[in-house]
This record gives sequence, C-alpha cells and structure tokens, in this order.
Amino acid sequence: MTHDIQAIDAVVNIWTPEALAHRPGWTDEFFVGKVKSKQTSDGISLESMIAGMDTAGIEIGFLVAARAGRPGLPGCYHMPYEVVADACAQYPDRFRGLAGIDPFEGMAGVRALEDAVTNMGFIGAHLYPHWFDLPPNAAKYYPYYAKCIELDTPIQMQVGQSLIYSKEHRTRSVGRPIYLDDIACDLPELKLIGSHVGIPWHDEMIAMCWKHENVYLATDAHSPKYWPESVRHYINSYGQDKALFGTDFPVLGFARTRDEIEAFNLKPEAKRKFLRDNAKRLYGI
Repeated sequence: MTHDIQAIDAVVNIWTPEALAHRPGWTDEFFVGKVKSKQTSDGISLESMIAGMDTAGIEIGFLVAARAGRPGLPGCYHMPYEVVADACAQYPDRFRGLAGIDPFEGMAGVRALEDAVTNMGFIGAHLYPHWFDLPPNAAKYYPYYAKCIELDTPIQMQVGQSLIYSKEHRTRSVGRPIYLDDIACDLPELKLIGSHVGIPWHDEMIAMCWKHENVYLATDAHSPKYWPESVRHYINSYGQDKALFGTDFPVLGFARTRDEIEAFNLKPEAKRKFLRDNAKRLYGI
C-alpha cells in the first residue's frame, strides 16, 4: 500500500539481538505467547526494522530504553541508554530515543535522565508505573517530572491495565488515567502522554486529555480494529490535536497497524495530525 503521509511511531521497542540480551527470559512467553507477535527473542537488525517501517509508511520511530522494575528483582530489566543512543546515532533520520525512568533510583536517576537528554540526544522520558507497583501520581516520580519540565521534554507513561508477563511475574494495574489529573493539576507545564490507549478506562483517558491542555493520548499496543468507538471518534474530531500514533512494536506490527488505521477513513486533517504532526509539535522534531 502506498501511504500519502509518512508517520511517526511514538512507541517502538528496539529488537536487535544486542538489545534483547538485556531483556529477561519471559520475552518469548509474553511477546509470542501472550500477544502473538511474530518477533521472537532471536531479534532482528535495525535495517530489518527500518524495512518494516518503510513498508508501513513510517518515517521515524521513537525507541524506548525501558526501565522495567528494579534491577535484581525477578523478571525485571533496564535497557541501557547506550543501546538506544547507538541505534539513533546509526540512523539519525529514522530513530529517536526515549529514556526510561526508575523512580527508586532517586536523584541518580534524575541526573541520568538529564544526561540522556543533554548529551545523548534523547527527546523524551518513558515510564511503566506498573513495573514499580507505584501509581504515577506518587511522590517518587515528581523529581523526574520536574526535570522533564526543566528540559522541555515530554514523558510517556503506560495507562490502563497491565498484563501478566509470565507466570512468575504479575503486575498490578496501578495506571488508572484519572491519576494523571493530580499530575497535570500540580504540574501544568509537564508534557504528559498516556500510552496504551488507557483501555479499559479509555473514556477516563479521553476526559483527562479534554480537561488538561498538557495531557495527550498515545494509541500503541492495542490493535486499531479493536479500539472502542469513543477513541476513534476522539481522534477524528475534538481530540485531533491531542492524540499520537504508536505501535509498541513488536506488540503490534508496523504494516498491519497502519493498514487498520487507513480503514477508518479519518478526515484528512485529523489523520495527518494523528499520524505525524502532533508528535512533531510535541517533541519539537
């Protein structure tokens, strides 16, 4: 399919063999078994990822250097910032980096985030609250939020339910979108993005975007053909300036996700904003 808009994918997992060496043993159990991904822990090259992006009409992918729990705990991992920074340096026209945060690292983590943005070229922060069993409005996150404001970098965080990643590692769903209300009221300058659509509390996520100028929705990790009608309507109407396209590759494949969105027949202006313009504006690309 030929695409008239070159999209920006706001959430992509780096899937090279080098990167996967830092992930835990449940990778195949979850990605292949649970979410039916076609990408195993054998990994693929950056070139293969780019080829898939080209087929789907995706110009740029935001690679996540994920922080998933505290090191030393079963099933947890930290993706080194250097792995993502090196990929972005190899293909600067195709990739940008998002620096994962671990609230239990305290000010050392805040300084590492600043270094990632200032010296390593990262364009934003990223957070999985459920990995820390700590809702995103908890005090431990606020030094990171303040640093994001100082650096003028957005922060993405997973909202909605979490999943069971393995039989041994279960995470609680601590990311209700309503918790973003506290953060946005306290820190109206923070560019705050709720990823994973917010399902099953998607209408709550939409309400937060409508209420707060600084809150946005990212649509990764859930196949578009299964999105609730209220999400589709939001993107195509009053929320067209507040939504970002994403896949969470390899949770979703590049081409299939783009094709399912094309099937919505979005209004041309809303489609361009959603697929590209909103991410460009928010991240200053």
